[in-house]
Amino acid sequence: MIEPGTRAPDFSLPDQEGNEVSSASLRGQTIVLVFYPLDFSPVCTDQLNVYQEILPELEGAGVRMYGISVDSSFAHAAFQRELGVSIPLLADFHPKGEVTDRFGLYDEDRGVARRALVMIDPQGVVRWSYASESPLEIPGANLIFDALEQAAPA
Repeated sequence: MIEPGTRAPDFSLPDQEGNEVSSASLRGQTIVLVFYPLDFSPVCTDQLNVYQEILPELEGAGVRMYGISVDSSFAHAAFQRELGVSIPLLADFHPKGEVTDRFGLYDEDRGVARRALVMIDPQGVVRWSYASESPLEIPGANLIFDALEQAAPA
């Protein structure tokens, strides 16, 4: 898994509407990447619903959140519509898991992303990262807020 202090890998992935989102376009803002295994799985559904609840607070703090899985943009659009979430979902579909692998989060045995969070600062440096021990463990919203507090200038 990518370590804090490391420059985040460059990437360009389509969102749920097919629009390309690149790491370069995200520079200048703090972002949290939410890596999750699959759209429509029960745990992933619960995870994104939890983060949707805190999204206004994150955005109020100047943080943008993006989900990343190996599903296609089409699956992401249906998943987002079904859940009623507004978190942009990026498709690491082809080549499958390539970006996820650059972050050290591709589970080769299962062919999916590991469940993890990565916070990247406005300069493109990883400030914090967390990977769940189990695909069934949802990283709590408190972890994100604690990381933001630690990353804030004193």
